[in-house]
Amino acid sequence: MDRNQSGITTFILLGFGNRFEVRVSFFILFLAIYTLSIGGNLFVVFLVMLDRHLHTPMYFFLANLSCLETCYISTILPKMLASFLTGDRAISIEGCITQYYFFGFFAATECYLLAVMSYDRYLAICKPLHYASLMNSRHCLQLAFTSWMSGFLTNTIITACMLELAFCGPKEIDHFFCDIYPVVNLSCSNNYLVKLVTLILGLMGTGPPFLLTLSSYVCILCAILKFESKAAQRKTFSICSSHLIVVTLYYGLIFLIYIVPETETLKELRKIFSLFYTVLTPILNPLIYSLRNRAVKNAFFRCFRKYSNRVS
Repeated sequence: MDRNQSGITTFILLGFGNRFEVRVSFFILFLAIYTLSIGGNLFVVFLVMLDRHLHTPMYFFLANLSCLETCYISTILPKMLASFLTGDRAISIEGCITQYYFFGFFAATECYLLAVMSYDRYLAICKPLHYASLMNSRHCLQLAFTSWMSGFLTNTIITACMLELAFCGPKEIDHFFCDIYPVVNLSCSNNYLVKLVTLILGLMGTGPPFLLTLSSYVCILCAILKFESKAAQRKTFSICSSHLIVVTLYYGLIFLIYIVPETETLKELRKIFSLFYTVLTPILNPLIYSLRNRAVKNAFFRCFRKYSNRVS
């Protein structure tokens, strides 16, 4: 980006206002959320690593998701917390684009990971006799690697296009982080190509994973309904329900933020929806998977007893 044409070097993230009382309240709230989110997701990662009963494809992908959520929330909340603490809402153009790059990378990767997790559940329920051969260690690593690389490549292209833009003012971003459209709309150069590339890659990055997830759960639901035992139906559905809640929440918020046409009413609501999408989802995921998953709870108690006995 040519700084001689730029005219400005920083943006101002308007966020949720700059009153001291509001900043202090939000700092305490979001510090608690950040701490719980990091703690909860790392708890899941280490639990999967430590307990051999969780060394299965389902929990391998769950550990990947928790690792991703830890990185994901860390692209936004540290800057927000610093802003609440100091009142300084400025962010350099380079810092802003960097923040978007990592945010977009992790968001796109999450779409692929959720699709892989739904595919894993489909194979476990609909193809149980072939599950062990289809979901072997090598295949799991390939699926996880492909998910991370797909997110990386998708957002690298979009960010490369953003770097060609010039910014001459205004410099206020009516958001709490550097999302793609609020930033691109401030450009004084032609942003048509960036928006087109973002739209195409966004559809490619969310469309196929969403369709794979949807088709997987349609097949799973059909398979569950064929079970003769009601107890077996309830048990099988309970295994998938945690993932289904996460998928519904994630794609529902994406739809509200990026697909629904913007109106004056939705303009302010989108900031709230983005808050759920970027800040609250990472803290909800470990809670949903832990509280609704008997295997995770049993693994925790096993590890707790094991290390308690060592200490005593």
